[in-house]
Amino acid sequence: MSAIAYLNFAGFAEQAIEFYSEALHANEVKKAKFKDIPQDPNYPLPENELNMIMESSIEFAGGKIMMSDILPSMKRVTGGLVKGNNALISLVIDDKQKLEEYFNKLSVGGHVMMPLSNTPWSSCFGMLVDKFGVSWKFNSDADKFLDQVISNKQ
Repeated sequence: MSAIAYLNFAGFAEQAIEFYSEALHANEVKKAKFKDIPQDPNYPLPENELNMIMESSIEFAGGKIMMSDILPSMKRVTGGLVKGNNALISLVIDDKQKLEEYFNKLSVGGHVMMPLSNTPWSSCFGMLVDKFGVSWKFNSDADKFLDQVISNKQ
């Protein structure tokens, strides 16, 4: 079983898919729009929602992120989208050059909260919020740190 970050957007999932696919050098991109599935004739979707993303995934460097749009017509069921720190993606990659490349590309148009640097818990750690408001954490050796902390507790 895998844990996969899942991101919801308010009508701009397709732009997010394009951005993340390019920034992370996706090796596979899958997406389905609401118009791609049979519609319930009793509850047809408004025309402006048919081109929104129903389900998508991008795969890159052994990771996967899934995304979709929250339909305005479904807000009473799904609730409204809250942009902010409700979703965070953590990239743990030993290859510092690749980590730096992802960090630099994902920071375009966003806000760097903590530049990549050497910290007590990682030789290369940083945090940013991208242009879509998604928070990212970058860590070159999180597993080594966790293993060390766990072994010190025993």
